[in-house]
Amino acid sequence: MNKLIISLMALTTIAFSSCEKNEEQNPTDPEIFYTMPDESEPHEGTWLQWPHQYQYGTAYRNSLDPTWVAMTKALVSSEKVHIIAYNETEKGRIISLLNTAGIPLDDIDFKIYKTDDVWVRDNGPIYVKDQKGNLVIEDWGFNGWGEKTDSETGLPITYSKCNIIPAKIAADQKRTLVDLNSTMINEGGSVEIDGQGTLIACKSSILNSNRNPGMTQAQAESIFKKYLGATHFIWLDGQAGLELTDQHIDGFARFGNSNTIVTMDENSLLDFDVKQRDINTLFTAKNKNGIPYTFVKVPLTKNNVKKTDGTDLGYRGSYINYYIANNKVLVPNYNDPNDSIANQIIQSLYPTRTVVGIDVRNLYENGGMVHCVTQQQPAS
Repeated sequence: MNKLIISLMALTTIAFSSCEKNEEQNPTDPEIFYTMPDESEPHEGTWLQWPHQYQYGTAYRNSLDPTWVAMTKALVSSEKVHIIAYNETEKGRIISLLNTAGIPLDDIDFKIYKTDDVWVRDNGPIYVKDQKGNLVIEDWGFNGWGEKTDSETGLPITYSKCNIIPAKIAADQKRTLVDLNSTMINEGGSVEIDGQGTLIACKSSILNSNRNPGMTQAQAESIFKKYLGATHFIWLDGQAGLELTDQHIDGFARFGNSNTIVTMDENSLLDFDVKQRDINTLFTAKNKNGIPYTFVKVPLTKNNVKKTDGTDLGYRGSYINYYIANNKVLVPNYNDPNDSIANQIIQSLYPTRTVVGIDVRNLYENGGMVHCVTQQQPAS
């Protein structure tokens, strides 16, 4: 991989010109049943699945607790926080952690659901609005990122508990549930939506025989149009088998707004294992009106990420996997010199919100960051 150090002075916003015109989203289109609000639109709250000991042990749980405490602390002054605890014992333990951290519990509520792991972005509820503007929950299929095997144990990754979380939440909230389990396997981190009809994704994590065997791109687009309101698509090839997720888009490219994509520079994308062909596609992408995007480029960490115990993970960290709350933006941080630079760049995108750096060093060992472990519930 290319290990060139990023020239921080070269971090600028750039744009590309083009003339291709795309059909705009029509909210009365009979083929659109539901639309997904952009993450930056007002939230009722944020969902978190708290780490527990019952799948990967107490060392795993304890190493991640501080990250969940930090996220909760940042979020409670922004919106409600819905915490999924494995059982009543875990709920009590979590409350003790929050009390010790001085975090008020007024805007925190708990649901007792058994889970396999923490990745609520991928297995959790997808809130969308129906044609009458009612907020409903979509339950997309989740099969453990293609029925993967745990690299340490050699055993199949369990996912059955996490797969039913959306249905449990819909029942508790008495909301309409749109059951898509037999329609498509689709993790939340696989797709980025700008709220204006554009979707960006890697084919490798959707059009893959380990999720949706035989599904064509046209079929996937038809499903996304019907259930997410997407009418314009930016497809990258991605890389099947690169890592657990088969290359989710939210690790390296996000919509800053309907005209802006937040990503990295070319050398950093190559270092992050994005193929040159996908980099070219990304940097020549246009929005639904045929206008080239403005690109805001955020560096990788300067150094390889080291866990809090000093273990060197052997690779650098991405800041792109951030989460937009009502008045905060939670940005992955790594105790790295580039943390402050990344925070400042992202802060410039969201002047009405406050950037909060969240230490994800231990979580990053498992391939995820802040966006991977949060899920928004839009305001009704």
